[in-house]
Amino acid sequence: MGDFEYQRAVVLGLGAWVVLWVIEGIRRVYFHPLSKFPGPKFAALTLWNEFYWDVVKRGQFIWKIDEMHRRYGPIVRINPHELHINDPDFFDELYAGGKRDKYQWWVNVAGAPGSGFATVGHDLHRLRRGALSPFFSKRSVTQLEPVIKQKIEKLSKRFETASKTGEVIRLDAAFMALTMDVICDYSFANDRKYLDEDDFKLEWKETIMGAFSAGALTRQFPWLEELLKSLPRPFVKAVNKNVHFFFQWRDGVEAQVVEILEHRETKTTLSTRTIFHTLRDGDLPPQEKTLERLCDEGEILTGAGSETTASALSKIWFYLCENPDKLRKLREEVVRAMPDPDVLPPWSTLEQLPYISAVISEGLRLAYSATTRLPRIAHEDLRYKDWTIPAGTPVSETITLIFLNPTVFPNPESFEPERWLARAADGTQRLHKYFVPFGRGSRQCLGMNLAYAELYLTVTMIVRRFDFELFETSIKDVRIVHDFFVAAPDRSSKGIRARVKELAVEKD
Repeated sequence: MGDFEYQRAVVLGLGAWVVLWVIEGIRRVYFHPLSKFPGPKFAALTLWNEFYWDVVKRGQFIWKIDEMHRRYGPIVRINPHELHINDPDFFDELYAGGKRDKYQWWVNVAGAPGSGFATVGHDLHRLRRGALSPFFSKRSVTQLEPVIKQKIEKLSKRFETASKTGEVIRLDAAFMALTMDVICDYSFANDRKYLDEDDFKLEWKETIMGAFSAGALTRQFPWLEELLKSLPRPFVKAVNKNVHFFFQWRDGVEAQVVEILEHRETKTTLSTRTIFHTLRDGDLPPQEKTLERLCDEGEILTGAGSETTASALSKIWFYLCENPDKLRKLREEVVRAMPDPDVLPPWSTLEQLPYISAVISEGLRLAYSATTRLPRIAHEDLRYKDWTIPAGTPVSETITLIFLNPTVFPNPESFEPERWLARAADGTQRLHKYFVPFGRGSRQCLGMNLAYAELYLTVTMIVRRFDFELFETSIKDVRIVHDFFVAAPDRSSKGIRARVKELAVEKD
């Protein structure tokens, strides 16, 4: 083939490609099953719209979705394949109304396809979750209390030292070290000892947030992670130290899983039945016990199990420091329940206290939970108001938009624990229906009970023993600006920082 024929073939090929995409674009906008739904035409045309707002503009698509709803109403088509609903009263129907699959394109964000979190099909998810659920039942978490208390006590010792030296503490890093050590101890009987690190292993927090922020890119181009993993580690370290540390962390997860799968436990782990020991010895089919799948499970458990609860703890303390009257009211309740500052009551006692429960609920609301929308696929047509949503359509709501809904939560950006104490005329807690930080239905957050235990026990201990004075920290270090699957503040933030003051309290 001569040069002219080659050039002509290239031009014809490109022309055909352009024509096909024009035809596909016309189909998406005007003849697609979702074309009848409201929304901007450009969003219906291409996923590059979402790529721009979430990757180029870094986690801003959540606000574009909110803007779409303000313009088009409670149901909108946000990309060529997906609908989004902004209606707190429809949340339960969408997430707990029957069998729901996840959306394969969306779960690419996890980078851990073998995990329960990233499992698409309802039935396979049920199998995988069934193996893990007993470990996260209320009974099992109650039995874990001594481990949680021991690590809170270690954190407390660090705070005591800081109160004497005047050291400024990164509270967000400190609480993340706590939750990370707890989940690693529970999963592998081998915690990372981040509470022992001088800076509470701040590198871990920065790395996990970096991984979360890259999720939108991974969703668009899932092969990128495999490409990065194939590169020489010295090169990765030279280019991005956080990515290198992330890979090291994954190697650590794998090493711990391998040790358990090959029965090479230490004396410590031999005497402790952890999550992965039970998965190894349980009745799951062999394909569910492969090293790759269990590593994916371990990666999600330790990653998700550390960030979300730590974020809630950090924000609770920020808002308590900013609202001394609410801190005073909380401390009065805590002192009555914990007259001896050295004896922390059980979680079962603390969760009965009304004001600390209200503080924790409000803290979870303002931590925003998972900030990225959570698509579900129903096997049957869904009915939303006058709309019939075709079976097989990814449909999502966004927890953050519910928590910032001024109709449900007046003054939504204000820290008002009292809102959770209000009762409806029939005596029920009127906001319970809209309290969804852990989701709803069969895909509800697996670690909900563990999170609650950590929150109640940690808040109680710290309130009873310490005060904090915020250091160069303001609302910009707390308020959500970027959606990186979890809430991220303004990029100039240096974290939630404070000086610690040990309380001179007497035993009641």
